[in-house]
Amino acid sequence: MRPATPQVPALPQPAESARAVGRERRTRRRLWAVLAMGLVWIGILAWRLFELQVERHGEFSERAQRQQRRVLELDAPRGTIYDLRGRELAVSVPAQTVFADPSRLEDRARAAADLATALRLDRLERRDLERRLQRDSEFVFVARKVEPEAAERVRALGLRGVGLLEESRRIYPRGEVAAHVLGFVGTDNHGLAGLESTWDREIAGETVRRQVLRDARRTLVVAPAALDAAARAGADLHLTLDATLQYLAEKELRAAVERFDAPGGVIVLLDARDSAVLAMASYPSFDPNRFGAFSQESWRNRAVMDAYEPGSTFKMVTAAAALESLAIHPDDRLDCEMGGITLAGTFIGDHKPFGTLTFREVIARSSNVGVIKAALRTGTDRVYGMTAAFGFGRPTGIDLPGESAGILRPRERWVGLTTAYAAFGHGLSATPIQLANAYAALANGGSWHRPYVVRGTSRDGRYEPVRRPAPERLPFGPGTQQTLVRLLEGVVETGGTGRGGAVPGYRVAGKTGTAEKSDHRGYSATGRIASFVAFVP
Repeated sequence: MRPATPQVPALPQPAESARAVGRERRTRRRLWAVLAMGLVWIGILAWRLFELQVERHGEFSERAQRQQRRVLELDAPRGTIYDLRGRELAVSVPAQTVFADPSRLEDRARAAADLATALRLDRLERRDLERRLQRDSEFVFVARKVEPEAAERVRALGLRGVGLLEESRRIYPRGEVAAHVLGFVGTDNHGLAGLESTWDREIAGETVRRQVLRDARRTLVVAPAALDAAARAGADLHLTLDATLQYLAEKELRAAVERFDAPGGVIVLLDARDSAVLAMASYPSFDPNRFGAFSQESWRNRAVMDAYEPGSTFKMVTAAAALESLAIHPDDRLDCEMGGITLAGTFIGDHKPFGTLTFREVIARSSNVGVIKAALRTGTDRVYGMTAAFGFGRPTGIDLPGESAGILRPRERWVGLTTAYAAFGHGLSATPIQLANAYAALANGGSWHRPYVVRGTSRDGRYEPVRRPAPERLPFGPGTQQTLVRLLEGVVETGGTGRGGAVPGYRVAGKTGTAEKSDHRGYSATGRIASFVAFVP
């Protein structure tokens, strides 16, 4: 046998060898490209991580804090308001505020219904609550500063996503007493009327900041010691009001308004020595504990806001000018022309016919014609000057909001019959506080003081009296003052128009007034404003 011939592999052809080399190179290039892309991707990730973890660490940390925490500004207790004898007129008490996390409520509609029932909301309030609980929010107020009983009913529901916060609530323990002076406070703890408004900065206290936190289960909780600043109550107010006198003034005012079927009324009681307000009552009134249940008209403090023609109560001012200028003497006789006088073709009537009266009798019986003749003797400059000196035509500056200045035309516009009408309190207007303060200035001997309600403030046991401006001296002497007081005492004596104001055992000096009500056509044929101003030793 022949031996087998060995197989010798065929040598690659040149074309095949080139293709193999090309494939290897392309594979290497792909590997390098993938490696390069991997390195670039790793570099981008490293740069991004550096940016997030280092460069923007503060930003994302702050964002996380915002997502995990919510800072609520809650009310600090407002300062207490005291009367002249230290009795509480307005105080702050603890109250519960109901809040919710809508995102955690299992059934928002059912939760809204249960909360509305527990809080005893009306139909409109229920609808508003339903809308608020449908929001894409993690915190909403359900009800602010609710009664303790309502808070217990909410707590008893055991609703997931509903909680309570402690705040303070303003209450007025004497109800309607001094409501117009005190004013009231809104749910945001800011005063909306009266002293609560004008002294809001002093008595509101410092805002309390609480942190509401979200735990790992997205539950909103209030950290027990999460106060950023200690709550500091506002300053206390100490008033000139006497709660007993205020109650009696309101009681008598209501009785008088109902007796005469009047739409409203005002009583102002001042200490004539310095014009401290002892009582200030307006009717209709309201209860500041639930002011929203009353009309806005009943909120008006008519004593400082409402200006009216003072009528014959203004004759005191005319008499002061006439007596001081020596244009008239109490025993001078004046022809009152049996019911009216015609000046510049205009007839001005009296409230009843009088013949010849002394000036003393003119004041006691309140003759318009008699006082007009005294004013014409005195002259416009002197009558106007005395009117301005008594504080008419400008605000008194009392520490209550919304005071009206009244109306007093400039001297250059006192033309024609202006002086004649002004002599008996027409053609100008005044507020009750302006008129009362004018009589107080006469009573104390001629010193016009700015009336005030707040005696001082106290905080941390330290009392600080309110600084008051110096009084203004009125332009008449002691002789005129004493004579005028005697004339006004005659008003309440037998035969005077104010005899119903006499008080046994006291010397009472006063003046009645009946002014026609003005309307858009001029003066009402039937509407009247009746008033009486008086003072006693």
